Amino acid sequence: MKNSVRNDFQPVREVGAGAIRRRHIIYAEAYDPRGPKWYFDLFQRTCDRFQELWPVTLTLQPLEMASADFAHWRVDARGLAWQVTTHYDFLRLESFVQSEMARPTAWQLIRGSGWLVGDVLSGAQFRMFRASWRFDLHLLYFQGLLVAWLAVPALFAVLVARTATHWLNWSVPLGVITALLAAIVALFALRPVADRSHVLLFSSCWASLRRFGRGRPTWLDHAIDVGARRVIEVAQANEADELAVVGHSTGGVTASAIMARALELNPDLGRSGPRLVLLTLGSVMPGVALHPAAQRMRNIIKRLATEPSLSWIDCQSGKDVLCFANFDSVEGSGVHVGAQRRNPLLWQISFKEMISPEEYRSFRQNRIRVHFQYIMAGDRPAPYDFIWVAAGPMPIAEWPKRHEELKNEFLQKSLAMNVATTTL
Repeated sequence: MKNSVRNDFQPVREVGAGAIRRRHIIYAEAYDPRGPKWYFDLFQRTCDRFQELWPVTLTLQPLEMASADFAHWRVDARGLAWQVTTHYDFLRLESFVQSEMARPTAWQLIRGSGWLVGDVLSGAQFRMFRASWRFDLHLLYFQGLLVAWLAVPALFAVLVARTATHWLNWSVPLGVITALLAAIVALFALRPVADRSHVLLFSSCWASLRRFGRGRPTWLDHAIDVGARRVIEVAQANEADELAVVGHSTGGVTASAIMARALELNPDLGRSGPRLVLLTLGSVMPGVALHPAAQRMRNIIKRLATEPSLSWIDCQSGKDVLCFANFDSVEGSGVHVGAQRRNPLLWQISFKEMISPEEYRSFRQNRIRVHFQYIMAGDRPAPYDFIWVAAGPMPIAEWPKRHEELKNEFLQKSLAMNVATTTL
């Protein structure tokens, strides 16, 4: 990481009208047990990589575990004629995820089976397939693994029962008891395999999202309320030029609910003070809203779609099969607001432009790695880069509208700096 000349940054001069000098981000993580330390390390590596491409110096302050709800860090960015300080609040969800993942195997299987059967019987599975067949196939893959985990012990039990009663001439009751014990042993023996393939992680995640979408109580309610009150607190302090709630993957559901809840608590939010931004990256929110009973999720989308004081940017990539690519998150989710619609602004991102051809060949085969590219730097200059969005001097809402222009502008400055350095 490059070192800056000082940590108490003061603005040099603005790069243009409306330039940002102080930004506050509230980041809602995905359904992930790894927590803020893992994400901070990823952010640090992203900053290091970013500085290799652009004429920017980044100073990243240490991670601080502020409370059970929040961790935070700060990044100071200095360009040729601008400086930006970004305060990064990380909404902690890992303890809730870890708690769910630690539940007994039987509870996990019953819950996961309920998600699977519920999606089929409700028609949500068909709706998701029609909206994005690639995303639905991804979910079907994990549902198939869940079915296989249940089917293998069942088949093993049938084999044991048949062997016991037909070949060993045991009584039927004894054969049945032995078969049940064999099934239980096989079920638990397969648990490490299920963990490595993330079957329980995905099934537990979607079981929670389904409950939330239908308006039933979940641990997400606490996280959403805490996040919403933090949004209001930061806005009222008026110490930032821009306030952004950012959600990646399933975090897009949480971030959207946080913003809707904050607007519910304070309807005047965004009408004065910092610019108000919602940034959803590779969000799975449509998958939640497409369930027929997910009225709560659709109400949230409707509230955000019609809010004039909010800039909602929805980033999607055609290479990312873990999101709804090329999809209208409002109309496509069954929310119709007509002429009142203000959001979101859809930003289609090409990961291929960010990644060198050599790396891209291996990169494209790893679905999880592709899905995380939204919050990682590329290895060559491109119209989208998370650090430009999170720590750059331009308002976040400007990037989808002028991303090619802004990229070229910063590239020209980079070339000019390199020429000046070579001349010296």
